[in-house]
Amino acid sequence: MTRFIIFILALFIFTSAGKELPKILIIGDSISIGYTPFVKESLKDKAIVIHNKGNAAHTGIGLKRLDEWLGEEKWDVIQFNWGLHDLCYRNPESKRQGHRDKVHGKLTTPLEQYQANMEELVLRLQKTNAKLLFITTTYVPVNEAGRISGDEDKYNAAALEVMKKYGIKVNDLNKTSREIHPKFGKDSGNVHYTPEGYRLLAEKITHGLEKILIK
Repeated sequence: MTRFIIFILALFIFTSAGKELPKILIIGDSISIGYTPFVKESLKDKAIVIHNKGNAAHTGIGLKRLDEWLGEEKWDVIQFNWGLHDLCYRNPESKRQGHRDKVHGKLTTPLEQYQANMEELVLRLQKTNAKLLFITTTYVPVNEAGRISGDEDKYNAAALEVMKKYGIKVNDLNKTSREIHPKFGKDSGNVHYTPEGYRLLAEKITHGLEKILIK
């Protein structure tokens, strides 16, 4: 009996070891770059998590480089977000990082164009047959140099119309970011986070990915 139990356990271990972990592609901006290492660590025994090379920036860049990021890999889950770069105003003469300037700058992607771009991106992502998960754009503080606080709500609303139209699941990171930014944002005028802030964002992301993995 003991030998039989040992045999069954050995067989289980061998079979489990032979299973290939699901592959997750995260496409997103610097916020996603910040939380991805924590997500990788949390899911290391459940999935292989890869971030697109570099910063996915705005939807225009996404349309140009999506095929490159997808590559030849068969992805089980693709998590994606665009928004913070789309709603940013930039001025070549601005000395701020990224030439941000919400007073004299030009809007990167007008809202109507953003929604159209998002729809095209979703249609292309659906062709991969991966499970898709959209992440809402995170909080924009009032003192941000190149972004108008509240615009993220408009862009999220436009994106959510697209997600509803195509039945794409959504993880509302915006709500979480509003809760943690006052304490764990880099400063009152910065859309980025401290390491602890990224860890907390990663908890929300990890939970969303775990839910979609088991469905």
